[in-house]
Amino acid sequence: MEVKLNNKTATPTSTDGSVQFSHVTAVATGWMLDFMFVSLCRRFKEGKLDGFNETLSVIEAISQSPSHRGDPHDKKTMICAFLARVMHGKQLDVLFEDDNRVMPLMSAAKIWSCLKETVEDESVFKNIMTLLLVQSVAVCLEKGRKTSAASALKWIENNCELPQSLGVKLSTIVTQGDTYHPFIMSFSFSRLLETIQSFLNTYLEKNPSDDLLKAATKAAQSSQKIEAFEDTQVTQDTCLLEKANESTEKEAKNKDNTVCLRTKRKLFSTKMTDVWKPDTCKKSYVCITRISNSEISQLSKSMNTSEVKKTRKKWTARLDKNLKDGVKRHGQGKWSRILLDYDFEGRTGTMLKDRWRILMKTHEVG
Repeated sequence: MEVKLNNKTATPTSTDGSVQFSHVTAVATGWMLDFMFVSLCRRFKEGKLDGFNETLSVIEAISQSPSHRGDPHDKKTMICAFLARVMHGKQLDVLFEDDNRVMPLMSAAKIWSCLKETVEDESVFKNIMTLLLVQSVAVCLEKGRKTSAASALKWIENNCELPQSLGVKLSTIVTQGDTYHPFIMSFSFSRLLETIQSFLNTYLEKNPSDDLLKAATKAAQSSQKIEAFEDTQVTQDTCLLEKANESTEKEAKNKDNTVCLRTKRKLFSTKMTDVWKPDTCKKSYVCITRISNSEISQLSKSMNTSEVKKTRKKWTARLDKNLKDGVKRHGQGKWSRILLDYDFEGRTGTMLKDRWRILMKTHEVG
């Protein structure tokens, strides 16, 4: 429905007549995507998986918007997809591709090959690619999956540009099953994360994505000034009120045989009550990655049975081996680090500590 104002026609698709609303929407969408891109890079550097996934789900929604337009945002969207795969690099049961054999870091290497134009230094591009290929195999060995490591190496040979010397080294390491090989240790997962963080810093310097960030910062600073002014006014008013109450009390005491005293009315409450927030008000979490096979089986079991009794999982020989390798690598007591390197099927650091005590009592370890 059209509305006539000052002999001009205003429609839902225009702002002031000089700029189409669709163009304004495209610019605003780009700003939002830039802001979330910077936020995702920060979450990646912090290593906070929950915050990372939440930000990534917002980026996914924005990128699917009709107002979203091509470069440079398409490159940023690809970088986001790349970071998502690296962030889940050690979760081998998380799938990003239709092919079940393709694990997160393998998929990351596939996307990284398409991001060569975004890297100024060619040596940085090659270094990250090498780290991705090595870690695609190394993570499988760390999890005790030698067959998966061999399968990953075969997939890399068929789908990536694998240097011959690197292929020979990886093939030897897989055959030996040496998780602590010096070559793997030199191309560690932590080094991969550090190198990618360096790339992100350089990319953000060359491609600033801070239009909305600057505007939000100014608004926040202005809001803080207003709040500070209001707090000052409240303090001054409270002081005046207290002085007035004191003078009133003195006058009341000086009067004898007062028939009726007027009660003081408090303008400001002296009690602070907390806002009650039920659990149902919490924001729901939406997973943006493919659901793993183990999670699918758990969901199907919970749907088929009304009540599921918790059974204590038994320690297998493979889990004991992972625990021994973890202590050998990180030392006794570093349970949280060991949990990051190996899959213990949902066990906690306390469970690892208890199991280690049992192994020591049975003289299975020294």
